Amino acid sequence: MTSPFNSSSVNTLSSLTTSPRMPVMFLGHGSPMNAIEDNAFRQSWQALGREFGTTYAKPQLILCISAHWLTTGSWLTAMDHPKTIHDFGGFPKELFAQNYPAPGAPLAAREISVSVSQHGNTPLGLDVGEWGLDHGSWGVLKPMFPLADIPVLQLSMDYNAPMAAHVAIGEQLRALRERGVLIVGSGNLVHNLRAARFDVPVAQAFDWAIEFDKWAGVQIETGNIAALQDFQQLGFLAQQAHPTFEHYLPVLYAAAAAYPDEKLRSFNTRFQGASISMRSVIWG
Repeated sequence: MTSPFNSSSVNTLSSLTTSPRMPVMFLGHGSPMNAIEDNAFRQSWQALGREFGTTYAKPQLILCISAHWLTTGSWLTAMDHPKTIHDFGGFPKELFAQNYPAPGAPLAAREISVSVSQHGNTPLGLDVGEWGLDHGSWGVLKPMFPLADIPVLQLSMDYNAPMAAHVAIGEQLRALRERGVLIVGSGNLVHNLRAARFDVPVAQAFDWAIEFDKWAGVQIETGNIAALQDFQQLGFLAQQAHPTFEHYLPVLYAAAAAYPDEKLRSFNTRFQGASISMRSVIWG
């Protein structure tokens, strides 16, 4: 299926062709180096990308919620050509040389912005030039869709909004799946860089990291969105798993965009650095 978004004159939701329901996914993205290293995580994203066009229809639009775009209020990228953002430091030149020139879809962004209410009952904001695609987005999308021929929108997260507000946006995004839109949440179910130990194998992790990852996995498997959004009630365990919780938030959007009792599968159920869960989930 060829995306009608290849022409900027038709990049509206109404221009989308009939498509089977798209899946929704949460991807643990981990280290930025996973975008270029030939490791099991990158290989899994490449394999997942090959499922589109076989197991799944090819997406006509991708909407990505990355842990790395935090704003006051929630915003959608709404430019024709979102830039590739290298929002990290201390990595090899090869990583900074990466580019993901996927087109934007500004007219579709405008339609989505007025159909989705954020905290405060206002439309999503539109970013026409400040942001683009950060490594939480292009780092997983480039291995999956290396041709960069599918338009991408990125949605920011309001870090100060209540957890229920993130869930509410995810629920509203669900309808887009019927329009050929692939929703991708990109973060990590456990993310504590302060405790990271990159000298240990991926099979090893701290006990508290394993405990939180297993807890979150159970809530996802059982569709317990209420428990997922109230994760801070776990107290010290939640604080260990997420000293700051921006990497956790994308799973709320993805899980909320899934249908109740929808079939799901988990993969990459391992750790990086003993304190970063790479657990990933696809619904549908």
